[in-house]
Formats: sequence, structure tokens, C-alpha cells
Amino acid sequence: MGSIPAGTTKLSMMYYAYVVKSLISDFYYKGHCQDLEIRISQHNSGMTVSLRPHLPVNLVYFESFETKSEAITREKYFKTSAGRRYLKSKLPT
Repeated sequence: MGSIPAGTTKLSMMYYAYVVKSLISDFYYKGHCQDLEIRISQHNSGMTVSLRPHLPVNLVYFESFETKSEAITREKYFKTSAGRRYLKSKLPT
């Protein structure tokens, strides 16, 4: 009891870098998390101060990673001018 049987692998946790867009303005928010559904719900309930004036928001893009540090690195990239250009090419107009 409590051990992983031989020949099986432990389920890995996924991390995400994501972008949400306001439904009422042209505001994009970039972040990272471990559970997208919970995080978007938190955003829409007003838990993120910088998003409050732009609520509600909708998830428009995400990428998944095996490590938290990879997700953070990608989030930081999204916030650069090159990252914004990349997202513009991926997001619907």
C-alpha cells in the first residue's frame, strides 16, 4: 500500500504558460499556473488586481510544460516584444 507498482510511472504534474483576453477591452494578461481551469476561475472572480477593471476574461492561448521553471520562462518571453509578436501570429484577429 502506498507504493507505485513496478513498471509504472508516477503521473507528472503539468505547468502552463497562458494568455487571457478581456471580453470588454483589448487587454491581454500573461501568466503561469498548474491548473488552468482553477486559475481562469480565480481571474474571473477578481482575485487578480490588475485584471479587475477588465473582467471577464477568456483563455485565448496556452502551452504546457513539465516543469514550473519552463512555464515561467515562457511567460516571461510572452511579455517581451518578440513574445508579443509571436502571440499576435498565433491569436485570432
